[in-house]
Amino acid sequence: MALAFELNHIHKYFPNVKANDDITLAVEKGEIHAIVGENGAGKTTLMNILYGLYQPDSGEIKINGEKKVFHSPLDAIKNGLGMVHQNFMLFSKLSVWENIVYGAEPMKLGFLDKNTARNTVIALSKQYNLEIDPDAKVGDLPVGVRQRVEILKALYRKAEILIFDEPTAVLTPQEQTVFFEVLRNLASNGKTIIFITHKLNEVMAISDRITVLRSGKVTAQLKTAETSIHEISRHMVGHDLTFNIIKDECSIGDVILSVKNLNVFDKENFHVLKNISFDVHEGEIVGIAGVAGNGQDELIRVITGLSSVNYIFGNILLNAADITFLSNHFRRETGLSYIPEDRTEVGSALKASVAENILIGYLNNSQIVHNGIISETQLTIFCQKLVTKYQVKTSDIHEAAANLSGGNLQKLIISREMNHSSKLLIAEQPTRGVDIGGIEFIHKNILEQRSQRNGVLLVSTELSEILALSDRIIVFYEGKIIGEVNGDQADENMIGMMMAGVIPQNS
Repeated sequence: MALAFELNHIHKYFPNVKANDDITLAVEKGEIHAIVGENGAGKTTLMNILYGLYQPDSGEIKINGEKKVFHSPLDAIKNGLGMVHQNFMLFSKLSVWENIVYGAEPMKLGFLDKNTARNTVIALSKQYNLEIDPDAKVGDLPVGVRQRVEILKALYRKAEILIFDEPTAVLTPQEQTVFFEVLRNLASNGKTIIFITHKLNEVMAISDRITVLRSGKVTAQLKTAETSIHEISRHMVGHDLTFNIIKDECSIGDVILSVKNLNVFDKENFHVLKNISFDVHEGEIVGIAGVAGNGQDELIRVITGLSSVNYIFGNILLNAADITFLSNHFRRETGLSYIPEDRTEVGSALKASVAENILIGYLNNSQIVHNGIISETQLTIFCQKLVTKYQVKTSDIHEAAANLSGGNLQKLIISREMNHSSKLLIAEQPTRGVDIGGIEFIHKNILEQRSQRNGVLLVSTELSEILALSDRIIVFYEGKIIGEVNGDQADENMIGMMMAGVIPQNS
């Protein structure tokens, strides 16, 4: 088949890093091509070069067989490329059609030709079976429909090659199914799809061919129909991985965390949490599932004491102590460890050293701190032990945490929090941005907390993670608990329906 584009011998260097090291890639017209690899493998850099956000240090780009040089995304767009980012670039207060034509509006006598713009959007949505209401305000639309608006924006600008960066991260399973149908329809209409993801089950479900990157190099180019998840992962990390999560029988004990009739109003007096009640026991993992923005973040902020809200009603009990309005320090002392979603702003101090970041929360440890003075020797021994145990790749425990990769910064935070003798661990998006080998490691450590008779409150937008680890699953929708199910009775369709707001029949 004819080639949509070629990347030939692409090299891109950053200080001390070879982001792309002699990458050659050819993608055929009308195919769905997956780009996979661990964090830092070079996927995003490569696609940013293709889209004109970066310029290669050497190598060439060919579009339809012609050599091109892109100085900006505008050059890429003019040559038929479009990119749908994970975080949508939309104006929530404008209508669908206004968002789609923004910056490339049809004009008549010097004024916006509204009718032409609106009719063009309608025709485009029908042509590609992307059903939308052109007059709806984007801010009122569900995430799956907003994604369609982003796709239509690219198609309106005559995109023939569409790059999708982690496109299913914000979708329910049902929205994902519809989205895959959209991709197949686009490909059948001759569009070329580049699909960047870390979810290998999605790669197997939707792609025609796969390019695997590791450490900036291409390690494999595979036909999807002739490969497997295990083979892909082996090319990604360089060795075999075990994907089966083995959980011992759950034997729960006393209640560790009890949330009772919790109601929370934010700074704008919006009712963000509505009559929330649930418990977490010793020796169990309770998973919180839901599409982002349905109250999970507010729940964790309130439990950890990091929330800045107007009103809180109800009670939060930790090891039988009411912590609803108590300090973060008291919550820590009462038995709470926390792996935050935002590892850079909340979970770490980037300018501080690796050792100083581990020290957070251990200033009362008598082996490290004596009469208010830190023992450098004991701190070094303690930090080296954790860095080794949790496989944190760092050149020196005294280097700045900012120098760590995202995955290693996450391991640093996890090492600090899991090493506390806390009865409750809150793990919020614990594997976000972590490569496949790191995910396996983190899952094993979460299960270790369970086996030590601690309770775990797991919050994740990765439904596969929730299903694999949880003993009970609580689903949030619009600030309420819409359903609860035992982990061994749950499946993706059931939880996905609840995430979309469908109340289970037996509730």
